[in-house]
Amino acid sequence: MGRTIVLTGMVLAAIPIGDYDRRITLLTRERGKITAFAKGARRQGSQLTAAASPFAFGEFEVYEGRTSYTVKGASISNYFRELLLDFENVYYGFYFLEIADYYTRENADEIHMLKLLYQSLRAVEKESLPNRLVRCIYELKAMVINGEYPNVFSCMECKKEEELFWFSPARGGVLCDSCGGHGEIRLDSSTVYAMQYIVTSSIEKLYTFTVSQQVLTLLESVLKSWQKAFMDRSFKSLEVLEQNLFSISS
Repeated sequence: MGRTIVLTGMVLAAIPIGDYDRRITLLTRERGKITAFAKGARRQGSQLTAAASPFAFGEFEVYEGRTSYTVKGASISNYFRELLLDFENVYYGFYFLEIADYYTRENADEIHMLKLLYQSLRAVEKESLPNRLVRCIYELKAMVINGEYPNVFSCMECKKEEELFWFSPARGGVLCDSCGGHGEIRLDSSTVYAMQYIVTSSIEKLYTFTVSQQVLTLLESVLKSWQKAFMDRSFKSLEVLEQNLFSISS
């Protein structure tokens, strides 16, 4: 027999169903990622309209049936309205939602991914950090939470911990100056330190630093090469974002 439960989480995606309903993907603290139906959410004046929309974060009262969840009500504490006012910010946000959807699973412990997502969206809303850096931090930390991330602490060949000046996705991480230099990405010590900091720091301390333009460019190259090698899908929001950023820069 079904029961009503309260879950804390964020809406990752919402899809129209029929004439008036929505099917939403929720990333929750208690149940990991779930799919729930918000009946009547597309009706004018429905109390579920805003709650059944991407970025909505709060408490969701859901009926847990034998094979599905149904949203009965919600108390939303953050809609991320500031993020939605800027085109670039909102597409970074959608990209972060897609990444979270990609990595998370139903009935798994996803509290760290939920926390990372929430803090990263807050970082995008602020002007203190460039969005490109927020993206790099989010991508790498999401890999760490997922348990599949590059080794940035010792050479993949000789295990040396100094002079780590090369990065190879094919070999799984960094290489020292003696073992690298054969087509890998050339790094500097500041970039390696930034990656080590992101990997080891708590989520609360992630968005407390900035880097030079050179380090940011290297971080982007490293993460792009790793994703190309190990991620099996593309992200629509990222394609839209990069197309528009390219058109603006040109």
